Amino acid sequence: MANISQTTARSLSQQDFLAFGVNDVAYVRPAVADDGQPFVVVHAADGTQLGSMRDPETAFAALVQQGLTPMSVH
Repeated sequence: MANISQTTARSLSQQDFLAFGVNDVAYVRPAVADDGQPFVVVHAADGTQLGSMRDPETAFAALVQQGLTPMSVH
């Protein structure tokens, strides 16, 4: 699992993502539900939301199972 800061991720260009293998990378970012419960949101490298899960460990495992490289954006 690779970790990059949110600032760094936002500054990456579409060309940068292509160099990383945009079709093989997904990122996970923390979020908080309206009821105060933490969860994570999973996005494709192009920003498309793929889903959400209760914890990052489950999200990372699911992404790896699908052949994607998870990246944590915090």
